[in-house]
Amino acid sequence: MIWAPWLAAIRTSHTLQITDHAMASGLFCVAGKNVLVTGGTRGIGYMIASTFVEHGANVLITSRDPKACEEAASSLLALRRHAPASASSPHVHHVPSNVSTREGCKALASHVRDVFSGRLDVLVNNAGTSWGEDPGYDPDSRESGRMNWGWDKVLDLNVKGLFYLTRECVPMLQRRGEVDDDASSSSSSSSHSHASDPGRIINVGSVTGLMPQDAPTHAYDVSKAAVHHLTKKLASDLAPRGITVNAIAPGYLFTRMSKGLLSTWATTTTKNDIDGSDGGGSKTGRVPIPLGRMGNGDDMGGACIYLSSRAGSWITGVILTVDGGLVGAARIPLSNL
Repeated sequence: MIWAPWLAAIRTSHTLQITDHAMASGLFCVAGKNVLVTGGTRGIGYMIASTFVEHGANVLITSRDPKACEEAASSLLALRRHAPASASSPHVHHVPSNVSTREGCKALASHVRDVFSGRLDVLVNNAGTSWGEDPGYDPDSRESGRMNWGWDKVLDLNVKGLFYLTRECVPMLQRRGEVDDDASSSSSSSSHSHASDPGRIINVGSVTGLMPQDAPTHAYDVSKAAVHHLTKKLASDLAPRGITVNAIAPGYLFTRMSKGLLSTWATTTTKNDIDGSDGGGSKTGRVPIPLGRMGNGDDMGGACIYLSSRAGSWITGVILTVDGGLVGAARIPLSNL
């Protein structure tokens, strides 16, 4: 009874008549946003970039390989037909870059500034690499002499490069002045410059940064744990500037990086069975994922759309596991005790 007058007011208010289409195109809308995706030519990066293009965002992808950039950009251009009809045709840009160095990060940020006229809405720090080698605990273990190189390679790109590029992009992402202006304004504009739509940074971590995997990927796992903690540090630093910082922690997908690790699963079940592409979400084979399938592009892209849209504008410092329950729904198998 207490809430009845309030509910009646909502039902009769013409200003609150919201259709399902308006919810879909408004609350989760990213059309027209400027998005940078590092490592966007393949794997998870390409999955994320393609989802943004399909939803009407302007996307700049980058990797070290110029040919890979050209080919991926060409494929992304073909996806523009899926963009919302109400949105202008999204632009797709590409540039080769090396984000494992400070100089490379500065050069990329300068290019982004030129392409997007000084305004970046979403930075997706996805570029990453892995390294696996026997840690050499036993005296007779062979150490190749490349272990130091492997650790440096992984940490330079996965952690240091992420920080350096974020630092260079902050001036293009920050909305502090806009937040202050909007606070004193009665405007209800739904523009992307509104205070309810801060700049966004999405770091791509991994479930291996939350729990160790059964592989000698020590440098990679440690780097992703560092990404998660750096995400929280940056979220605290950049909130006053009107920037949210979150991370997704993907589980296992079919990508070039995960190919070797997934060879055991691949020999006991088909790709359709374990990536869910047949729509069945089957639990066949030996896939130890509670939801019974591997991850796919919709899972990765959907999480980033959420964190980049108005729906995710009040979320910062969060590590979102996108893993089919591998971490969150894990349980101790007592039968093995």
